[in-house]
Amino acid sequence: MLVSVVPQAPDQEMLLILLSSSTDEDAQWIHCLDSGGTGQGCLGETSAGFRAMTRAAAKEGESNGAMAAPKEIKEEEMEERGQWSSKMEFVLSVAGEIIGLGNVWRFPYLCYKNGGGAFLIPYLIFLFTCGIPLFFLETALGQYTSQGGVTAWRKICPIFEGIGYASQVIEGYLNIYYIIILSWALFYLFSSFTAVLPWASCNNPWNSDLCVDILNSSILDNRTMPANATSPVLEFWEKRVLGLTDGIHELGTVRWELALCLLLAWIVCYFCIWKGVKSTGKVVYFTATFPYVMLIILLVRGVTLPGAAEGIIFYLKPDISRLSDPQVWMDAGTQILFSYAICQGCLTALGSYNKYTNNCYRDCIMLCFLNSATSFIAGFAIFSVLGFMSQERGVPIAEVAESGPGLAFIAYPTAVTMMPVSQLWSCLFFLMLIFLGLDSQFVCVESMVTAIIDMFSGVFRKKGRRELLILTIAVICYLLGLLLVTEGGMYIFQLFDYYAASGTCLLFLAIFEVISVGWVYVVEGNNNDLTSDFVSVLAGGQGANRFYDNIEDMIGFRPWPLIKICWLVITPGMCLAVFLFSLIKYTPLKYNNTYVYPPWGYVIGWLMALSSMVCIPLYAIFILLKTKGPLKQRLTQLISPAEDLPQPKKHVVGLSELKSKGWSPPVQEVISITERETHF
Repeated sequence: MLVSVVPQAPDQEMLLILLSSSTDEDAQWIHCLDSGGTGQGCLGETSAGFRAMTRAAAKEGESNGAMAAPKEIKEEEMEERGQWSSKMEFVLSVAGEIIGLGNVWRFPYLCYKNGGGAFLIPYLIFLFTCGIPLFFLETALGQYTSQGGVTAWRKICPIFEGIGYASQVIEGYLNIYYIIILSWALFYLFSSFTAVLPWASCNNPWNSDLCVDILNSSILDNRTMPANATSPVLEFWEKRVLGLTDGIHELGTVRWELALCLLLAWIVCYFCIWKGVKSTGKVVYFTATFPYVMLIILLVRGVTLPGAAEGIIFYLKPDISRLSDPQVWMDAGTQILFSYAICQGCLTALGSYNKYTNNCYRDCIMLCFLNSATSFIAGFAIFSVLGFMSQERGVPIAEVAESGPGLAFIAYPTAVTMMPVSQLWSCLFFLMLIFLGLDSQFVCVESMVTAIIDMFSGVFRKKGRRELLILTIAVICYLLGLLLVTEGGMYIFQLFDYYAASGTCLLFLAIFEVISVGWVYVVEGNNNDLTSDFVSVLAGGQGANRFYDNIEDMIGFRPWPLIKICWLVITPGMCLAVFLFSLIKYTPLKYNNTYVYPPWGYVIGWLMALSSMVCIPLYAIFILLKTKGPLKQRLTQLISPAEDLPQPKKHVVGLSELKSKGWSPPVQEVISITERETHF
């Protein structure tokens, strides 16, 4: 009889027993265990346990011989997966991921595009019915499985592993186009080291005759100002930074300044995550906190400008008639999913580095409110400047700034030029943008790396392999990103933003996530009659209850029942309604609401959107065809979670209980007796 005591976490012990003989002394030792004794205590009561250990160890050494040494060497080469050093590292990493450029340019832009404060109504509805429940689901899933964005779904419900692949496709698109915004911010930062900010006047080679310096030409009025006048800030953005062409059919050449800025952004991103959570957890202490200092300073400066009150009123006063537009609800739903990094695999990857007993429920609620509050405050900073610009130019607020990501590169630079020592404020502001986008970018790359390493741990969890994998991803994404820094790259950027990562595909993935966990997830993976019980499981929504059991096992209590109701009914219903509504009322993308893409441009956009969504049904069909056996057996296997997942206390079966049911330990079978779980 071989006995080996395996040390576990401080709050649980595991004892592995390998039965190969049945002596009286061995039976006495087993009886001691079955009566509630511990492994060490039973070894003290009878010498049979100790003799069994030594006999088995000697026998194992003789049988294995020289094979033991290479195995030990191989295990030594495998690196540990790692965990966060403290809860603060996890909180700041998640905060850095979800609080990014979207809070500065995306949320205010959506408010501006959808009629100001009217957008806040659907936004708050989606926050409480979809944002918080999905945010908590993905984070808890990662913490429970300790796996990345793909293997977590493989363990929880194998037939829906396609959700993980779909999220990684979206993640790949984000890694390519999101960092382009950092290259723009770096370009503005380097342009700030001049005696006069280049976007503060019209005395530059790229300025046209229609350029009017409003800030320094107060003597001009509507009678002397050209009807189609432009500002130096707008011309710097379109003519100097982008070199914008007439359409996507005319890409032009690569803007070498932006290409170098993009290269610098990738170099910084690489060294932030090349050592895994050990380096990421330290970097976010600065990158996640510094932007708040600058945002508060710019907010104070903005609200003190003349005309700021009108801009804030436009921001807060809802236009109820806009709620009848399905695009408003579509933008609200996708903004929640995008801003909270839902359906991207990031939350699952970050949560997987938590300790099993971490209170992820409290962390998620706090982070969700922090994220939305940041977006709300950033809206004040944006609209106060828009109100000032509207008053200075004598036009409605809706016509002041262009719609699109350029809003942050038009309104904010304008605010900076109004401050004393504008070069200093410009540098600090664009540093804020860079840090906001940097931690979102490198956490996004980190989650993709985590997913790949967990899928192929035998290959990549070795010394030097992780760094090489990150370098490969960075090089590929940089080369593909060069298309977006051409003179027509802005049109491609809009396709990525509108179709690949911020549209219908996020809602599609969200529907399947809540269905998988809320309705399909089952625990009794070894139940031979599982398929016959599957209908009753679906009818009762037992998946959500069982996932609540897992969460209770982790954090010690059951979360608010409303979240479970959202998983079962409200969240899939809301996402499905907006998903179908957006398809029915689909509006093709227009750049600046004027440029119409050619048909092949829209085809490219939809191909990017479908490339992620088709992963779910295609993988389900693939794995059904690949799995052997009758259909009933295949379904049973593919809806059953992995047996090595931790089970709640209520599912733990003791040795004496098994014996009372007529079970006897067979020869050479491993029995795991734990305080928290039992594995067979």
